[in-house]
Amino acid sequence: MSPAIDRLLDIMARLRDADGGCPWDLEQTFETIAPYTIEEAFEVADAIDRADYCGLKGELGDLLLQVVFHAQMASERALFDFAAVCEAICEKMLRRHPHVFGEASAGTPSEVVRSWERIKAAERQAEASAAALLDAVTVPSALDDITKRLPTLMRAQKLQRRAAGLGFDWPDARAVLAKLAEEIAEIEAEMAAGGEPARLTDELGDLLFTCVNLGRKLGVDGETALLHANAKFERRFRALEALLDDAARQHRRTASLDELEALWQAVKAAETDEPG
Repeated sequence: MSPAIDRLLDIMARLRDADGGCPWDLEQTFETIAPYTIEEAFEVADAIDRADYCGLKGELGDLLLQVVFHAQMASERALFDFAAVCEAICEKMLRRHPHVFGEASAGTPSEVVRSWERIKAAERQAEASAAALLDAVTVPSALDDITKRLPTLMRAQKLQRRAAGLGFDWPDARAVLAKLAEEIAEIEAEMAAGGEPARLTDELGDLLFTCVNLGRKLGVDGETALLHANAKFERRFRALEALLDDAARQHRRTASLDELEALWQAVKAAETDEPG
C-alpha cells in the first residue's frame, strides 16, 4: 500500500492501542461508529452539491477514516483487516466489469447497467443458495441485499428499481400520476373519517412511496429532488424572515398569515432564475 495509507492505518492502530491510545476511540464499537459513517457520507454528498472541491478532499478523508476505523476494529477481533476490504472490492470490480477486464462487451452506459444488474442477480442467487444450505426455511428474495440503514427515500428507490427489474412496475409516469391521485383521495377519506393517527401514517407512507415511484419513472432522483426542495425552502424562508424583520421594525407588530403569504410570494417573484 502507499505510504499515506500505511500512515493512516498506523495512526488508527495507535488510537485503538489499549496501552496509551485514545479513551474515546477505544470505547467505540461497530454500532457506535456506524452513525458517524452515515453522517460522513452525507457530508461528502453535501460538498459535491455545493461544488466545494477543496472541502470535498477533507470530507473524503473523513469518510476514509470511517472505513479504516471499522477495519481496525474488525482486525482486533480477527474478522478481517483493511487489506481484505481492499481485496474484496477489487475482486467485485473485476467481476462486475467483464466488458473491461474480460471478454464481454458493453458499448453504452445503459448496457453496462444491465450487465451490472445481471451479475448482481447471479451473485444474489448464489448467496441465497448458500444460505439455503444453512437454513432451509429461508425464502430468498430479490430485495435481500438492500440494507435497511439507507436513508428512507433512497431505500424506497432501490426497492422500486429492484422490483421493476423483475417486471413489477408501472408502464409509464402517467400511470403513477393516477395512483398518486388515488392515494391523495385515500388520505382525504381518512381525514374525513376522523384522522386516526395509525391510518394517516399508513396512507401518508403510501403517498410518499408513490411520489418516489413518479420520480423514478420521470428519471428524477427523489433524494436529489427533496434536497433541492429543502434548499429552496430554506433560502426563501430566510429571505422572508429578512423582509419580516424590516416590516416588524417599521410597524412594531406581528405579521398575519395573509401578510406572510404576500411576503412569500414576493420572495418567489424575486427569484427569476428558478421555476417553482
